[in-house]
Amino acid sequence: MNETILVVDDEKEIADLIEIYLKNDGYTVYKFHNGKDALKCIESNKIDLALLDVMLPDIDGFHICRKIREQYFFPIIMLTAKVEDTDKITGLTIGADDYITKPFNPLEVTARVKTQLRRYVRYNNAVNSGNDKETVSEYDIRGLIINKDTHKCNLYGKEISLTPIEFSILWYLCEHRGKVVPSEELFEAVWGEKYLDNNNTVMAHIGRLREKLHEPAKKPKFIKTVWGVGYTVE
Repeated sequence: MNETILVVDDEKEIADLIEIYLKNDGYTVYKFHNGKDALKCIESNKIDLALLDVMLPDIDGFHICRKIREQYFFPIIMLTAKVEDTDKITGLTIGADDYITKPFNPLEVTARVKTQLRRYVRYNNAVNSGNDKETVSEYDIRGLIINKDTHKCNLYGKEISLTPIEFSILWYLCEHRGKVVPSEELFEAVWGEKYLDNNNTVMAHIGRLREKLHEPAKKPKFIKTVWGVGYTVE
């Protein structure tokens, strides 16, 4: 296991504890207690996953997340001491892949890290493999073109940059075009985990997808909400 994890948390005890557990699992860890040094590390080192605390002494974790998403697609897990859904939704809508609320069990952190890395590795293998046995598939929906073989998405001829999670959500909806996909089904298909009640993860990522597709909030053209049921691409 050669993956490198970036840990950013201004609480030294928490950062040290996460570092110990990750190193015990064979990961290389870059640990910082402020955002400025973390951003410098990202520029000069290959990072496979980032664990970002929301509250930092200089710049917050949301800012770091935005900066990362300007150039990189590696998984981001937000760490938050707040229990409000707004904090969680904010992180997910700006490009985070998951969030963990403090206090947490370090074993939960390592489990979430492994889940995100497995998903990311599968995504990269699908993109880079020259021996993909699956039939090349592509959907063209009124100017929205998504190709599973190249993992690219174009809207009216212009490429849209999607994270692996966003691509998987859009592909699954296109794959089930004309069917209303419940949030529970979408979450379990994309994240590979059991859906829990009051989980806003899907809603937050759908919102981010709509922004990238320039969808009007009240009358979306591509991803439509069936209230109380789920989402559909017609």
